[in-house]
Amino acid sequence: MTKQILFSSFFFFTVAYGQYCTSNVGPTSNADSNVELVQINGALGNINFVGCPAVIGVQDLTALSVTLNAGSPYILNVKFGTCGGNYAGAGEAWIDFDQNGNFDPYESIGTWTGTPPVALSSFNFVVPANAQNGITRMRVMQREAGTLPLNPCATYSWGSVMDFGITIGNGIDCTGFIGDDQNDPILVNIMPYTDTRNSSFCYSNNNYVYPSPDIYYKFDPNPLIHSVHASLCGSSFDTFLSVVDMSGNVIAFNDDATNCGGQSALTFQTTGLGSVYIIVEGWGNEMGNYNLTLDADYVGLSENESPGFRVFPNPTNGSIVLNKSIGNARLYQVNGTYLGSYDTKQSLSIDLTPFQAGSYFLKSEDGTITEKINVLK
Repeated sequence: MTKQILFSSFFFFTVAYGQYCTSNVGPTSNADSNVELVQINGALGNINFVGCPAVIGVQDLTALSVTLNAGSPYILNVKFGTCGGNYAGAGEAWIDFDQNGNFDPYESIGTWTGTPPVALSSFNFVVPANAQNGITRMRVMQREAGTLPLNPCATYSWGSVMDFGITIGNGIDCTGFIGDDQNDPILVNIMPYTDTRNSSFCYSNNNYVYPSPDIYYKFDPNPLIHSVHASLCGSSFDTFLSVVDMSGNVIAFNDDATNCGGQSALTFQTTGLGSVYIIVEGWGNEMGNYNLTLDADYVGLSENESPGFRVFPNPTNGSIVLNKSIGNARLYQVNGTYLGSYDTKQSLSIDLTPFQAGSYFLKSEDGTITEKINVLK
């Protein structure tokens, strides 16, 4: 099924996360609506916090901390109340389980609406089994006149925002995982390329297309490649695949490819293109096992053949001779690996005896000439 794509085809939003929103967040007044009580018993430690008097902005209570074990159930008790008058509003709590510096929608552990005075709200939740080990935060918010879902980074007049410390134990050790964002991408340096991973742990949402975790690959096209085929066919979840340049501009994207079920596949042209990010993610909140395959189409003789230019002998088991100078000639393996350059203004002969048998490309510096050479041994 085709889903709505959430970004303009002319611009792509990418964000590098890592710091919680704390400036210009929360209430601008300490009157009226306020969280009166927060209680949670952890695997180690407990929090029992009394809210009044109210505080403007984000109340940093991270020194109050508990340890929660991945895969275990817990109860968060919150009293959404007031330090003054009683007014209707909404409340919500989040724990940043993936430790990306955001309180994402899929990290909400409970919501409330009503008018104080009200009974204690008990939020039953289970820490995801794939939560990442380490120190993170829980945010509890009450917003007078607010509606669900709340924005954990919003600024408003009355209510409260409180951050508590959470340590995740018995979870996933994400040491050594790369590709979580554009600052630490997985490098693609060979073609064809295959990579198999699971996006449901150690990866977070750093791309605004969907709230699912995403994984970044960086690819630098070589001069002999004119297009790349990327596929997620056979993955275990409904995928979304996109390609953006270093400035975040969209090069290509695909949701559901023909004959690929709910998985994605696309082809993009690389001629004149610099480095790009290939981003793997799920539709909506979906995540799981995936297999990314990349393959390239190379420039052929018919596309860049120069009338009157010849290389002989071809095939060769030693040196080749050019019938005319093409300036600084560059030699590549067929997979695009650069092997060296030769000044054909100084000599029209190129010694290929150091190279193994196989196919090679000789390319002029200005890119107008490409010649395929077969080396025999």
